[in-house]
Amino acid sequence: MKTYLGKMRGERIQRNLVGWEDAVWSWVGAFVGMAVICWLSSAWLSQQLLIVGSFGATSVLIYAAPESPFAQPSHVLFGSVLSACIGVGCYQLLGATPISMALSVSLSILVMQLTHTVHPPGAAAALIAVGGGASVHQLGWWYPLLPIGMGCVVMLVIAILVNNLARHRRYPRYW
Repeated sequence: MKTYLGKMRGERIQRNLVGWEDAVWSWVGAFVGMAVICWLSSAWLSQQLLIVGSFGATSVLIYAAPESPFAQPSHVLFGSVLSACIGVGCYQLLGATPISMALSVSLSILVMQLTHTVHPPGAAAALIAVGGGASVHQLGWWYPLLPIGMGCVVMLVIAILVNNLARHRRYPRYW
């Protein structure tokens, strides 16, 4: 029991300080990425849902932690789209029930791990597919493509352009 409880203490780590330049580049990327998605949503796709809560978390990863494995393009796109598909399937089979919500998140984690595309906001996309309400449910099987797939592609293009403007940044690390 002592060993088990000892694991919960954690360890001290040396955290690297984020410089103001890096923080500004993260801000620029997140602002431009979300602004483009919001503009597309209001100007061109006003009848469609394009803004999804999981995009906020995706922004943190691709603009503030672009070196993270979770921020790499294959993880962002495939992890999110696969998870959204799982969420739609769970909703269509079980409705917006607590078991469907739990199943959508846990199955999306399982599939992302097995496909080597873990992207934490992907699990949020799955959960939104089940609990997102009528506007999401009306999209049905379009939800993984629009808004999830299209939104991820837009954010990834902007992340590639903005992150590589800074001399000290390189994105992506791998595809």
